[in-house]
Amino acid sequence: MSVRTRFAPSPTGVLHLGGLRTALYNWLYSRRHGGEFLLRIEDTDRQRSSPEHIRTLVEALQRFGLDPDEEPLLQSSRVERHREVANQLLESGFAYHCYCTPDELAAMREEQRARGEVPRYDGRWRDNTGPPPAGVKPVIRFRRPDTEDVVVEDWLHGDVRYLNSQLDDLVLLRADGSPTYHLSCVVDDEDMGVRQVIRGDDHLNNTPRQLQLIQALGWTPPEYCHLPLLLAPDGRKLSKRDEATDALHYLRAGYLPDAVLNYLARLGWSHGDQEVFTIEELISRFGREGLGASASRLDPDKLNWINQQHMKTAAVEVLCEGLETQLEDIGLNPADGPPLEEVAEAWRERAETLAGVAEAARWAFSHEIELDEKAARKVLRPVVREPLGAVRAALAGVAAWTAADIHACIAETAETLGIGFGKLGQPLRVAVTGGGVSPPIDITLYLAGRVRTLERLDAALGYIDARIATAGSAPQG
Repeated sequence: MSVRTRFAPSPTGVLHLGGLRTALYNWLYSRRHGGEFLLRIEDTDRQRSSPEHIRTLVEALQRFGLDPDEEPLLQSSRVERHREVANQLLESGFAYHCYCTPDELAAMREEQRARGEVPRYDGRWRDNTGPPPAGVKPVIRFRRPDTEDVVVEDWLHGDVRYLNSQLDDLVLLRADGSPTYHLSCVVDDEDMGVRQVIRGDDHLNNTPRQLQLIQALGWTPPEYCHLPLLLAPDGRKLSKRDEATDALHYLRAGYLPDAVLNYLARLGWSHGDQEVFTIEELISRFGREGLGASASRLDPDKLNWINQQHMKTAAVEVLCEGLETQLEDIGLNPADGPPLEEVAEAWRERAETLAGVAEAARWAFSHEIELDEKAARKVLRPVVREPLGAVRAALAGVAAWTAADIHACIAETAETLGIGFGKLGQPLRVAVTGGGVSPPIDITLYLAGRVRTLERLDAALGYIDARIATAGSAPQG
């Protein structure tokens, strides 16, 4: 069977993590088998859909690299085709007009509940040959088969049997002529040539109705795979109002697109014990045999770890692009510091996210820094006044401001003073960055630049002098 998959979101908000995973699995399966990945925007809910939401969905998929192989299809552009198929079913006897009013349907359901029955349409207009009531616009309902049960063949769930008696005559066209989801979905999948339907298992109970429609139309059904839900870390169902479900939230938070896709791929699919995958590896190894039927919990720590692994191997251009955005997001100008390539290389082995890099490197892009009082009190003590002043004087004379020459200067000063390299390293770090954590001290000073390094050392020496003066003026007891 040829491979043509599709992702069919409703544009009623942001792209959620579950939707992104569904799109990813469809994209990977089509790429693995040399097929096509299609995008259909199911925008028939005119009250909740909007052009802005459509743009957001398309742009989100683009940012994660999940581009469709054909132009996105707007379901709203195919209403006439949906009506055509509904009328075809009407003419062939697989559909009929129903003139029940909303009040009649409500009363019908209330009576069924009172009898302890599951509310559903009772088929009263199925074989009605009398005149239609005046002034009532009918809906078109599907005439479900009376005999056979429906068996859904699913990659994950196996054969799922639905009793035909539990299914009712679903509405195909509303009274205003608008098509319903089931009709639109079946017709569009057929006309788009979709052969594999990979979607969330909240759609599993829709499938028997759609299979009955497909059978009535004489079409060949696609293969089905209904994916388990993604759950919150505590096992709760994810709330769409939670920012953590917004796929683009993770890019804004400094995660790499490929790392997010790697993380999502592993939430419901496995390939042995391998955890970290490039996109190329995912394409070559993704298959239905690795899919799991159990719901997966989000694990922020796992995402951080996977992103950290991807940062170690990502192209520096990718890191720089994301780092530029992160610096701007915290109010820093990337042009006010060292080249982004050098910042990325300095932190790629230690940071979990690009947001973490931007925050940790704040001192390299700020004209002024604020000393961490705890670190300053611990490290910038009167006893380091002389060695810090000596290394400041030595650094001022370094001919070329390179990490190697800076390292040599500090080492030579330490040897002259008869102290270890580390005795100078930490005071220099606190003086130049304001805190006690940074890359190796030679790289730290190189990234800060000569001017800022010397200015901050002068400020640190002033801080120490003030401590000395305060101690000297303290009352003697």
